[in-house]
Amino acid sequence: MGLYAIGDLHLSLSVNKPMDIFGEVWKDHTEKLRASFSQLRDDDTIVLCGDTSWGISLEEALEDFRFLDRLPGRKILLKGNHDYWWETAAKMNAFFAEHEIHTLQLLHNNCFYYGNYALCGTRGWFSDEETPDMAHNRKVLNREAMRLETSMKAAGGRQILCFLHYPPLYQGYACPEILELLERYPVKACYYGHLHGPSHKRAIEGMHAGVDFSLIAADYLRFQLKKICE
Repeated sequence: MGLYAIGDLHLSLSVNKPMDIFGEVWKDHTEKLRASFSQLRDDDTIVLCGDTSWGISLEEALEDFRFLDRLPGRKILLKGNHDYWWETAAKMNAFFAEHEIHTLQLLHNNCFYYGNYALCGTRGWFSDEETPDMAHNRKVLNREAMRLETSMKAAGGRQILCFLHYPPLYQGYACPEILELLERYPVKACYYGHLHGPSHKRAIEGMHAGVDFSLIAADYLRFQLKKICE
Protein backbone atom coordinates (compact mmCIF):
# COMPACT_ATOMS: atom_id res chain seq x y z
CA MET A 1 0.00 0.00 0.00
CA GLY A 2 1.40 3.40 -0.98
CA LEU A 3 0.38 7.04 -1.27
CA TYR A 4 1.11 8.90 -4.51
CA ALA A 5 0.28 12.26 -6.09
CA ILE A 6 0.27 13.89 -9.52
CA GLY A 7 -1.56 16.84 -11.03
CA ASP A 8 -2.56 18.28 -14.38
CA LEU A 9 -3.32 15.08 -16.29
CA HIS A 10 -5.26 17.11 -18.89
CA LEU A 11 -7.04 14.05 -20.27
CA SER A 12 -9.09 14.56 -23.42
CA LEU A 13 -10.38 11.18 -24.59
CA SER A 14 -13.70 12.67 -25.74
CA VAL A 15 -12.64 16.15 -26.86
CA ASN A 16 -10.23 17.46 -29.45
CA LYS A 17 -7.59 18.92 -27.16
CA PRO A 18 -4.19 17.50 -28.15
CA MET A 19 -1.61 18.34 -25.53
CA ASP A 20 1.46 17.78 -27.69
CA ILE A 21 0.97 21.29 -29.10
CA PHE A 22 2.50 22.38 -25.78
CA GLY A 23 5.74 20.52 -26.38
CA GLU A 24 7.29 17.16 -27.12
CA VAL A 25 7.06 16.16 -23.47
CA TRP A 26 3.26 15.87 -23.90
CA LYS A 27 3.43 13.44 -26.83
CA ASP A 28 1.44 10.26 -26.01
CA HIS A 29 1.03 11.52 -22.46
CA THR A 30 -2.08 9.40 -21.87
CA GLU A 31 -0.11 6.24 -22.57
CA LYS A 32 2.71 7.46 -20.34
CA LEU A 33 0.19 7.91 -17.54
CA ARG A 34 -1.29 4.46 -18.18
CA ALA A 35 2.18 2.91 -17.93
CA SER A 36 2.93 4.75 -14.69
CA PHE A 37 -0.38 3.79 -13.06
CA SER A 38 0.01 0.19 -14.20
CA GLN A 39 2.80 -0.25 -11.64
CA LEU A 40 0.36 0.38 -8.78
CA ARG A 41 -1.81 -1.97 -6.76
CA ASP A 42 -5.50 -1.70 -6.01
CA ASP A 43 -4.81 -0.76 -2.38
CA ASP A 44 -2.67 2.26 -3.37
CA THR A 45 -4.02 5.82 -3.09
CA ILE A 46 -3.34 8.55 -5.65
CA VAL A 47 -4.23 12.22 -5.13
CA LEU A 48 -4.92 14.02 -8.42
CA CYS A 49 -4.25 17.73 -7.92
CA GLY A 50 -6.61 19.27 -10.45
CA ASP A 51 -6.92 19.82 -14.19
CA THR A 52 -7.83 16.17 -14.64
CA SER A 53 -10.03 16.42 -17.74
CA TRP A 54 -10.64 18.93 -20.52
CA GLY A 55 -14.32 17.97 -20.61
CA ILE A 56 -16.66 20.89 -19.98
CA SER A 57 -19.40 18.71 -18.46
CA LEU A 58 -19.55 15.48 -16.51
CA GLU A 59 -20.83 13.71 -19.61
CA GLU A 60 -17.98 15.05 -21.73
CA ALA A 61 -15.45 13.98 -19.11
CA LEU A 62 -16.96 10.51 -18.71
CA GLU A 63 -14.42 8.65 -20.86
CA ASP A 64 -11.61 10.29 -18.90
CA PHE A 65 -13.21 9.13 -15.66
CA ARG A 66 -13.59 5.62 -17.06
CA PHE A 67 -9.93 5.64 -18.11
CA LEU A 68 -8.91 6.51 -14.54
CA ASP A 69 -11.35 4.07 -13.01
CA ARG A 70 -9.82 1.17 -14.95
CA LEU A 71 -6.37 1.95 -13.56
CA PRO A 72 -5.24 0.48 -10.23
CA GLY A 73 -5.71 2.37 -6.97
CA ARG A 74 -8.08 4.73 -5.23
CA LYS A 75 -7.98 8.18 -6.86
CA ILE A 76 -8.79 11.30 -4.82
CA LEU A 77 -9.63 14.28 -7.04
CA LEU A 78 -9.52 17.98 -6.27
CA LYS A 79 -10.53 20.83 -8.54
CA GLY A 80 -8.23 22.65 -10.94
CA ASN A 81 -8.82 25.85 -12.87
CA HIS A 82 -9.57 23.90 -16.09
CA ASP A 83 -11.95 21.37 -14.54
CA TYR A 84 -15.05 22.94 -16.07
CA TRP A 85 -16.94 19.67 -15.56
CA TRP A 86 -16.82 20.12 -11.76
CA GLU A 87 -20.26 20.21 -10.09
CA THR A 88 -21.48 19.88 -6.52
CA ALA A 89 -20.11 16.88 -4.67
CA ALA A 90 -23.60 15.36 -4.55
CA LYS A 91 -24.00 15.60 -8.33
CA MET A 92 -20.54 14.22 -9.03
CA ASN A 93 -20.91 11.30 -6.63
CA ALA A 94 -24.32 10.48 -8.11
CA PHE A 95 -22.83 10.62 -11.62
CA PHE A 96 -20.01 8.28 -10.62
CA ALA A 97 -22.49 5.85 -9.07
CA GLU A 98 -24.79 5.97 -12.10
CA HIS A 99 -21.90 5.08 -14.41
CA GLU A 100 -20.40 2.48 -12.04
CA ILE A 101 -17.22 4.45 -11.44
CA HIS A 102 -15.99 3.13 -8.12
CA THR A 103 -12.40 4.31 -7.57
CA LEU A 104 -12.82 8.11 -7.80
CA GLN A 105 -13.43 10.20 -4.68
CA LEU A 106 -13.59 13.95 -4.15
CA LEU A 107 -11.46 16.14 -1.90
CA HIS A 108 -13.79 19.10 -1.38
CA ASN A 109 -14.64 20.58 2.04
CA ASN A 110 -13.47 17.32 3.62
CA CYS A 111 -10.36 15.25 4.24
CA PHE A 112 -9.28 11.64 3.96
CA TYR A 113 -7.22 9.65 6.42
CA TYR A 114 -4.20 7.69 5.30
CA GLY A 115 -2.51 5.92 8.19
CA ASN A 116 -1.50 8.62 10.65
CA TYR A 117 -1.89 11.37 8.04
CA ALA A 118 -4.83 13.52 7.02
CA LEU A 119 -5.05 14.29 3.31
CA CYS A 120 -6.40 17.83 3.09
CA GLY A 121 -6.75 20.28 0.23
CA THR A 122 -8.62 22.53 -2.16
CA ARG A 123 -8.03 24.24 -5.49
CA GLY A 124 -6.41 27.38 -4.09
CA TRP A 125 -6.18 30.65 -5.99
CA PHE A 126 -3.86 33.41 -7.12
CA SER A 127 -4.57 36.64 -5.25
CA ASP A 128 -3.22 38.59 -8.22
CA GLU A 129 -4.90 36.53 -10.94
CA GLU A 130 -4.90 38.47 -14.20
CA THR A 131 -8.36 40.01 -14.12
CA PRO A 132 -9.60 43.56 -13.65
CA ASP A 133 -12.20 42.35 -11.12
CA MET A 134 -10.17 42.36 -7.93
CA ALA A 135 -13.31 42.16 -5.78
CA HIS A 136 -14.17 38.84 -7.43
CA ASN A 137 -10.57 37.75 -6.99
CA ARG A 138 -10.69 38.44 -3.28
CA LYS A 139 -14.02 36.65 -2.91
CA VAL A 140 -12.73 33.49 -4.60
CA LEU A 141 -9.51 33.51 -2.60
CA ASN A 142 -11.35 33.90 0.70
CA ARG A 143 -13.67 31.05 -0.24
CA GLU A 144 -10.74 28.79 -1.10
CA ALA A 145 -9.02 29.62 2.19
CA MET A 146 -12.23 28.73 4.04
CA ARG A 147 -12.48 25.42 2.18
CA LEU A 148 -8.89 24.59 3.03
CA GLU A 149 -9.43 25.38 6.70
CA THR A 150 -12.59 23.26 6.72
CA SER A 151 -10.53 20.40 5.32
CA MET A 152 -7.76 20.93 7.89
CA LYS A 153 -10.21 21.11 10.80
CA ALA A 154 -11.43 17.66 9.79
CA ALA A 155 -7.92 16.26 10.30
CA GLY A 156 -8.68 15.44 13.91
CA GLY A 157 -5.18 16.30 15.13
CA ARG A 158 -3.41 14.12 12.57
CA GLN A 159 -0.38 15.46 10.75
CA ILE A 160 -1.53 17.00 7.49
CA LEU A 161 -0.43 16.44 3.92
CA CYS A 162 -1.86 19.36 1.93
CA PHE A 163 -2.79 19.10 -1.75
CA LEU A 164 -3.52 22.17 -3.89
CA HIS A 165 -3.85 22.93 -7.56
CA TYR A 166 -2.49 26.47 -7.48
CA PRO A 167 0.95 26.91 -5.91
CA PRO A 168 0.72 29.03 -2.75
CA LEU A 169 4.34 30.00 -3.22
CA TYR A 170 6.73 30.38 -6.15
CA GLN A 171 9.45 32.76 -7.27
CA GLY A 172 8.04 36.27 -7.19
CA TYR A 173 4.72 35.31 -5.61
CA ALA A 174 3.24 34.26 -2.29
CA CYS A 175 -0.37 33.76 -1.20
CA PRO A 176 -0.39 34.80 2.47
CA GLU A 177 -3.93 33.57 3.11
CA ILE A 178 -2.99 29.99 2.17
CA LEU A 179 0.50 30.11 3.66
CA GLU A 180 -0.88 31.25 7.01
CA LEU A 181 -3.04 28.13 7.17
CA LEU A 182 -0.12 25.90 6.26
CA GLU A 183 1.84 27.36 9.17
CA ARG A 184 -1.02 27.40 11.70
CA TYR A 185 -2.08 23.78 11.23
CA PRO A 186 0.21 20.72 11.59
CA VAL A 187 1.13 20.54 7.88
CA LYS A 188 4.10 18.36 7.04
CA ALA A 189 4.14 18.83 3.26
CA CYS A 190 2.33 20.68 0.47
CA TYR A 191 1.94 19.33 -3.08
CA TYR A 192 0.78 21.55 -5.93
CA GLY A 193 0.49 21.66 -9.72
CA HIS A 194 -0.56 24.27 -12.31
CA LEU A 195 2.95 25.32 -13.38
CA HIS A 196 3.97 24.12 -16.84
CA GLY A 197 6.82 24.45 -19.28
CA PRO A 198 9.02 27.50 -18.62
CA SER A 199 7.11 28.12 -15.37
CA HIS A 200 8.72 25.04 -13.82
CA LYS A 201 11.83 27.07 -13.07
CA ARG A 202 9.74 29.39 -10.88
CA ALA A 203 8.66 26.54 -8.61
CA ILE A 204 9.80 26.55 -5.02
CA GLU A 205 10.50 23.11 -3.60
CA GLY A 206 11.88 21.91 -0.31
CA MET A 207 11.42 23.33 3.18
CA HIS A 208 9.84 26.74 3.73
CA ALA A 209 8.55 27.83 7.14
CA GLY A 210 8.53 24.21 8.27
CA VAL A 211 6.57 22.85 5.29
CA ASP A 212 8.07 20.68 2.56
CA PHE A 213 6.84 21.94 -0.85
CA SER A 214 6.74 19.84 -4.05
CA LEU A 215 5.61 20.61 -7.59
CA ILE A 216 3.75 17.60 -8.98
CA ALA A 217 2.46 18.83 -12.36
CA ALA A 218 2.42 15.80 -14.67
CA ASP A 219 4.80 17.23 -17.27
CA TYR A 220 7.24 18.24 -14.52
CA LEU A 221 7.21 14.65 -13.24
CA ARG A 222 7.47 13.32 -16.81
CA PHE A 223 4.15 11.61 -16.10
CA GLN A 224 5.57 9.42 -13.34
CA LEU A 225 3.57 9.39 -10.12
CA LYS A 226 5.32 10.93 -7.12
CA LYS A 227 5.47 8.49 -4.24
CA ILE A 228 4.90 10.16 -0.89
CA CYS A 229 4.97 7.27 1.56
CA GLU A 230 4.00 3.65 2.15
